[in-house]
Amino acid sequence: MKVKVLFFSVLQDATGCAECEWLCDGAESMGDLVTMLYARWPGLEKWDGALLLALDQTYVKRDAVLHDGAEVALMPPVQGG
Repeated sequence: MKVKVLFFSVLQDATGCAECEWLCDGAESMGDLVTMLYARWPGLEKWDGALLLALDQTYVKRDAVLHDGAEVALMPPVQGG
């Protein structure tokens, strides 16, 4: 299964990209995917407790089920001022 992964704000600095296509063989949930992304970009893991996750433009938890062609977004905590 292939998904499109979007990285926002400081997560772009951690990965060096704003988006990528990711082949998720073996990943069934958002949590599985996040674990794979941490293995590829260890700098993401420092945001683990605060990451906001979205699947097809809807906020989800790590148990959300992935599907082929999904759009996944990883965002740092929302900041305001």
